[in-house]
Amino acid sequence: MNKKTLSILLVSITLLLSFSGIVYLIGQNYSKTIRVACVGDSLTQSTEYPYVLMNKLGDNYELRNFGVGSTTVTLASETPYMETASFQDVLDFTPDIIVVMLGTNDAQPSLFQYNRTFVDDYITLLQAFQNISSHTKIWLVLPPPLFSDKSGAISPEYFEQTILPSVKQVAVETNLPLIDVYSLLINYPEYFPDGIHPENTTGNWGNEPVAQIIATAVYEAILSRNP
Repeated sequence: MNKKTLSILLVSITLLLSFSGIVYLIGQNYSKTIRVACVGDSLTQSTEYPYVLMNKLGDNYELRNFGVGSTTVTLASETPYMETASFQDVLDFTPDIIVVMLGTNDAQPSLFQYNRTFVDDYITLLQAFQNISSHTKIWLVLPPPLFSDKSGAISPEYFEQTILPSVKQVAVETNLPLIDVYSLLINYPEYFPDGIHPENTTGNWGNEPVAQIIATAVYEAILSRNP
């Protein structure tokens, strides 16, 4: 084999290896796992909706439940979400998608005095999530209805008249999509035995009606922007 032939052969091998590397990288990027963070209070932490959503999304998605019971949007409360360890965990997770369903616990009578800060506090939380990456997509969820509160700790009237409109205002001011599960669940008070929290009436994990309804709404919203 002369030098010219050897040089051509070496160049061909180099080009082939380079092309193979490019194809491999493209394949890696194409199959990149999409990280999803579900943020919320007990309606996220203790219900099955994140589990159902994970199954609907499939293997290309990694979903984690960052719900923390009793947490609020309002920073002046005793349990603001931004002051939990889970908030920092969300940042460290660097999710591609964040689904935020908060506001129910902000309807506590003791927090009425802070109602003027609710929108600004919610925007502060969302800005922290937006700063994770310019590619991070965020969805707000209008929380399920409050049919009653037997303990008296949360006001359904205040929730209806103040919290729900405020969440909608946040969506408008931040130009973020809003998933309205409130309207989807308003005709199903039987699914909320204590007026606040859904109950698994089927006895089968993953078949809770409320979880199915919320997960389906979130799934369809995500798929509309990530076909």
